[in-house]
Amino acid sequence: MAQARCADRDGLHNPRRSGAAAVEDARHTLGRKGERLAEQYLRARGLRTLKRNVRIPGGEIDLIMLDKECLAFIEVRYRSTSRFAAPLLTVDYHKQRKLVRTAMLFISRHRRYANHVMRFDVVGIEGDGAIHWMRDAFRPGAT
Repeated sequence: MAQARCADRDGLHNPRRSGAAAVEDARHTLGRKGERLAEQYLRARGLRTLKRNVRIPGGEIDLIMLDKECLAFIEVRYRSTSRFAAPLLTVDYHKQRKLVRTAMLFISRHRRYANHVMRFDVVGIEGDGAIHWMRDAFRPGAT
């Protein structure tokens, strides 16, 4: 099994990480894989990728895509098991508020998209590979 290479304090690569850091690396890797799967799934359904992993102080948006003339801000959720909660149900009120704030900051910095209809989608990916897409999953101020 290949080990992740991570830089230690001196900038040298250390093939072994402590327990918590190794778990975080694995979660990050699974998250990126889920985002790639979601993007492929949505592109196959006609959406066009504009941005990936948009980071703005205070938030991140996994995917920003165009669905015809609609600007879609997409949160991707991967769960190895839905025993506790389905991935689509894990975007709570606080996460929704964070996504809306981040989207508004994105629009303020990219004015060419300001006149597009906008929506917030959630893509849930389960450990067995099932992908569920909820268009217009929530609306600002509706919760």
